[in-house]
Amino acid sequence: MTSARATEVAEILWELKRAGKVATYTTIARRAGFNPGSKCQTIENCLNAVRRDWPHLQWWRAVGDDMAVAEDSEQGKFLLQAGYELDDSARKGRVSIKAAEDHIMVWAEQAGLDLVK
Repeated sequence: MTSARATEVAEILWELKRAGKVATYTTIARRAGFNPGSKCQTIENCLNAVRRDWPHLQWWRAVGDDMAVAEDSEQGKFLLQAGYELDDSARKGRVSIKAAEDHIMVWAEQAGLDLVK
């Protein structure tokens, strides 16, 4: 049985997929209503559940808070296939998304807009 947290994360991943954007672990967890956990373990557990239960969702759109992924990782390959450019000048063994600020999802409430009155 999938947790309520994983269900919320799945909804957010669907938003990211439709928008063609990525978001950090912490942003996704907070939007889903929980803390990401120590070393983001809680959100990673949710993402594993999403990968298992909703394989059509693009789990790889959730990136670490440093916007970097392991070099030659499955996640990196998916990002490249989706058209993201990766920069290998980050820490050794890690690559980051080039022009990350152009690809990060910003929800209206994050931008200071209150659309719900």
